Amino acid sequence: MVLFLKPVFQERIWGGNALTQFGYDIPSDQTGECWAISAHQNGPNVIENGKHQGKTLDEVWEEDRALFDNDSRTHFPLLTKILDAHDQLSVQVHPNDDYALKHEGEYGKTECWYILDAEPGSEIIYGVEAQTKEELEQLIDNKDFDHLFTHVPVQPGDFYYVPAGTVHAIGSGILILETQQSSDTTYRIYDYDRKDKNGNTRELHLEQSKEVIDISNRQPNTSPHTKEIDGNTYTQFVSNTFFTVEKWDVSEHLTLTKPHPYCLVSVIEGDGQLTVDDETFTVQKGTHFILTTEDKAIQFNGHMDLIISHP
Repeated sequence: MVLFLKPVFQERIWGGNALTQFGYDIPSDQTGECWAISAHQNGPNVIENGKHQGKTLDEVWEEDRALFDNDSRTHFPLLTKILDAHDQLSVQVHPNDDYALKHEGEYGKTECWYILDAEPGSEIIYGVEAQTKEELEQLIDNKDFDHLFTHVPVQPGDFYYVPAGTVHAIGSGILILETQQSSDTTYRIYDYDRKDKNGNTRELHLEQSKEVIDISNRQPNTSPHTKEIDGNTYTQFVSNTFFTVEKWDVSEHLTLTKPHPYCLVSVIEGDGQLTVDDETFTVQKGTHFILTTEDKAIQFNGHMDLIISHP
């Protein structure tokens, strides 16, 4: 049983209107996030088809765990987003599981980014220049962010793995698909002294940030592996204890062998048909769905690019 999902949109101070290119009806010109596959309490998706139509993904996770191979985790483990950084995001860091469970009551947040689009000259902040914990704390205390943050230019098609503890920020003019642990805990380090709609500067979390920043992992990014399979291009971006993220560029026909009993799928370009067992669905750029344990014979027909992830 395929689960098609209705996106949830989050307005953000840095958001724009680029999500309209996916055919979405967004709430405003400051829409920063599409929560595309989410069972998180801050934005669970509604199921659009089948026997669970109208229920939220977190409800289905609780009621019909067999669809997810009877996964023993208490919460659905992953969250897929599309982010429109019309303006630059705050510089931030996420805690790991141990710290987040102790201090925030939810899992930590390891994530990764596939760059869907980027204006010329776009860049991200990815890591820090500090060599020691003492130097890190001194630079933060002195607000010497020019010497703290590492800036990296990006272009469409790039991939970045952002493990918990990595200082990061998406720069302006960038559209990304993010795969992450299902967590919404963020510690802000710097926010360009911006004010919200009420004229207030947003809260910073400098003490928490100093505790969770990991300066030992200086080169966290992965090396994607690409190969041609039956006329289609397959790329594995990352595979670890948190998630595996893959990309399929489908040229005409793809018979998919699921890499995991349940998989999260996002169509990021193109369109076509998805046939699962004896049912056929039309899919297009901006469609998101979960292939569940029940889904056996899976065929894609058309020209489309897919991001597929699983725990």
